[in-house]
Amino acid sequence: MKTFLRLTIFIFLTMTGSTSFAGNALDTALAAQPDDVKARYSARHPAETLKFFGLKPGMTVVEALPGGGWYSKILKSLLGSEGKLIGADYAIDLYPKFNFYDDTYLEAKKTWVDSWTSKAKAWNDGEGASIAAFHFGSMPDNMSDTADAVLLIRALHNLARFENDGAYLSSALAEIKRVLKPGGIIGVVQHMAPDSNSDAWANGSRGYLKKAFVIKTITDAGFELVDESDVNSNSADQPSEEDIVWRLPPSFATSGDNAEMKAKYAAIGESNRMTLLFRKAK
Repeated sequence: MKTFLRLTIFIFLTMTGSTSFAGNALDTALAAQPDDVKARYSARHPAETLKFFGLKPGMTVVEALPGGGWYSKILKSLLGSEGKLIGADYAIDLYPKFNFYDDTYLEAKKTWVDSWTSKAKAWNDGEGASIAAFHFGSMPDNMSDTADAVLLIRALHNLARFENDGAYLSSALAEIKRVLKPGGIIGVVQHMAPDSNSDAWANGSRGYLKKAFVIKTITDAGFELVDESDVNSNSADQPSEEDIVWRLPPSFATSGDNAEMKAKYAAIGESNRMTLLFRKAK
């Protein structure tokens, strides 16, 4: 059924010329990025990932936890002047739970919507998609049923980690369902825990989640799993229960000044990530 559905979509896009149009726009967006961003294409696979998710110009896309804009800048160019990019940050009251952010950082989160949209509007010399933003837990009502896609790229583990202390994952998925149009999609890229590791270890605090947990959680929230891809898989990443995902590049959080340890983790590369496509029922 999944193969038939993907073939049907592909035939439709080919007949309308949308596949070529989207491909050209994505190629242009990727080529326009600076060299330090391009240097990570071989690890993050943005071309293959965004093609798998079916993104194209003119769409309205919500990107969860956009951070400094690594994916956002690509998306702003890809979506074009007829599209819209909406950043979605964690709920403001989640951040103090990390216990390592100072008061200045926490205070700045209160104005993140304005500061991020202002910064993002200036990217690409002001060209590309229009920009908006919200915090999970306070999505404006006028955004309901407006998005074609929501991207959850390495954004689920902390929502899952604090689910029992504020329902952050379940409330985010409820808002994602509300923001999406009927038939809209969720694209997930998430650090993937080995099935052999314990569920307690794979609770998100180490950065990893189990694929079965992600699929069940999102389908239970009212979405259909459409397809999955191994484009972001890395079989060399085999974490023990002593490991965190941030030991790997680009963070090297546990290496310190140990060049040998850093070289070991550099040889593994970036994390093993699941890549999943879900759809909201029409």
